[in-house]
Amino acid sequence: MRLRFATLVASSAAFLATFAAAADARADCTNPLVSSCINSENYWPNPGIMRFATVPGTETIARQQVAFGLVTSYIRRPIILHIASPGPDGSDQYVVNQQLNGNFLFAYGVTDRLQLDFTLPVTFIETGAGTSPLTGGDDLKDTAVRDLRFGLTFAIVPRDRVSPDSIDTKTGPGKNWSLTGRLGVTAPSGDSSDFAGERTAVFVPSISADYRIKAFFFGASLGARIRPITEFAGARIGTQLTTAAGAGIDIIDRDRLAFMLEGRIDPNFAEQHTTSQSAFGITSAPNGKSILPAEWFAGVRTSPFLAGDVSFLFGGGGPIPIGEEKAITIPRYRFVLGITYAPQGRDTDGDGLLDRDDMCPNEAGPRSGDRPGCPGSVAPPPPETQLPVPQPPPVYEPTPAPAPAEAPKPEEPKPDAPKPEGNQP
Repeated sequence: MRLRFATLVASSAAFLATFAAAADARADCTNPLVSSCINSENYWPNPGIMRFATVPGTETIARQQVAFGLVTSYIRRPIILHIASPGPDGSDQYVVNQQLNGNFLFAYGVTDRLQLDFTLPVTFIETGAGTSPLTGGDDLKDTAVRDLRFGLTFAIVPRDRVSPDSIDTKTGPGKNWSLTGRLGVTAPSGDSSDFAGERTAVFVPSISADYRIKAFFFGASLGARIRPITEFAGARIGTQLTTAAGAGIDIIDRDRLAFMLEGRIDPNFAEQHTTSQSAFGITSAPNGKSILPAEWFAGVRTSPFLAGDVSFLFGGGGPIPIGEEKAITIPRYRFVLGITYAPQGRDTDGDGLLDRDDMCPNEAGPRSGDRPGCPGSVAPPPPETQLPVPQPPPVYEPTPAPAPAEAPKPEEPKPDAPKPEGNQP
């Protein structure tokens, strides 16, 4: 078992390293000062069980189970270009004006602690000037494919697979707190000319923790997005820290309705530049400034079906105004709508029957009967089996042979009539 697990981890690491090694610059990313190889969507939801929208969760799906979902995000003006104009204040060009993006999420539970992740992000519709204000090219296309994402999730301190309500009075690892690590990478496969992908692979390690007390739950994560620096007209994106924190409350128990408030800050290590355009082209010079992309988010989540395995998420947010410069890729506002199916394998009462099939998930009971999982459940009587009654062998009586037909008797000769005597008158 250990050998199989080690082989799987080694194979997965080699798989991720293959994408991480694909760091050759694309043909669309050759302009060092005006590159469209910047991902305008910085919201990357993780596959699997989601407690928050922007804070990665700590729970993994059940062993040999498959999770899937769709999380959509509508953003407004994440990339704005300020250029000089005849007026004193210049003008703003909306490089990316609006986008409706979708993340198709998939996960597979290798074990109860290890999960494989895959995300296919796409842009359903978008508008914007693209690089045309600087290069005279075309506007953005209507749709786009974004960079694929792959990853591993490992529960360092796994959470018990029970209903959150059952741990209100319990403390300790796996009960009121848990810890999970992630290792991810993006493949530079998106439409880079439409600000839908990076020019290289992005390496994404992170660690997440959560804590619960009664109806309140909290989450936090710390990670990084490791990439080379890419510049668009002075705005430079490179390696970033990724930090997020959130708090929520269960309004209705058993995950049927919860409210969350979240915030994230992704400090960018790349120094910003100031660009100028002349007859000799565009020049760029460091200005000593930095950007701190930050957003807040408020939302609601409900998981009314299959003991919490099916979840719906809705919410919205906007920028947190910190830092010296307006951060590129931070939209004016964002709305998120998602639906996920993530089998958690909960068995709160430990009776061997999953909560999704248990009519009394907090009380142990027999797995069959008129009320499966409930104490005192009456099992249906076994079907009656009636053994066949042995029958005596049939007695065959010989059929009597038919009597031979009697031969017809010969007819007896009739006596002759008597002759009259004498003369008759």
